[in-house]
Amino acid sequence: MTTLPVLNQKGQKLSDLPLDQKVFDGEVNQGLLHQVVRMYQANLRQGTHATKTRGEVSGGGKKPWRQKGTGRARAGSIRSPLWRHGGTIFGPHPRDYGYTLPKQMRRLALRSGLNAKVKDGEVILIDKLQLGTPKTKEFAALLRLLKVEGKALVVVDKVSATLWRTSRNVPGVSLKGQQEVNVYDLLKYPKVVMEEAAFTAISKACEEKS
Repeated sequence: MTTLPVLNQKGQKLSDLPLDQKVFDGEVNQGLLHQVVRMYQANLRQGTHATKTRGEVSGGGKKPWRQKGTGRARAGSIRSPLWRHGGTIFGPHPRDYGYTLPKQMRRLALRSGLNAKVKDGEVILIDKLQLGTPKTKEFAALLRLLKVEGKALVVVDKVSATLWRTSRNVPGVSLKGQQEVNVYDLLKYPKVVMEEAAFTAISKACEEKS
């Protein structure tokens, strides 16, 4: 595919946008996409899981019985991990799962994600997304005119307060500015609606070598 149709807000075709063959070469690096998506998922983890060791469980300060002479096994605390209500051995503790990959890997993965979406026909370009009033029903009607049903990612050049208030109550729809888009967002949603200016900016970002 060498061009993409550009629609207006009524779903009518206005023109064809030529695709930069340096970016849209049809190559999709599945391994790289997997690595980058795993990175974004790891960065989304809160890592707030926690268990208590024997030193953190309340109680257990007194030795249950004397060391010798009772016929029972030695015991120093009722909060031993061997006892009921005792501490946990090697249990999970709060930690940060986040990590990052080199900028070039993320850039190439974004290029692969765009190629995959364009190749599968899941990218819808519009000239400009503008709404007069912040009404959810108007935004939902616009998506219906573009034949978008269910989950969708809407990417604009700049998120205005009106667009944000309009789109936030539409189920399954995420509104983002072109600088916020990443590989995880692209692959998460089955349909991607992009302003022409946002699509051009993201394509140029994929072409940069720095």
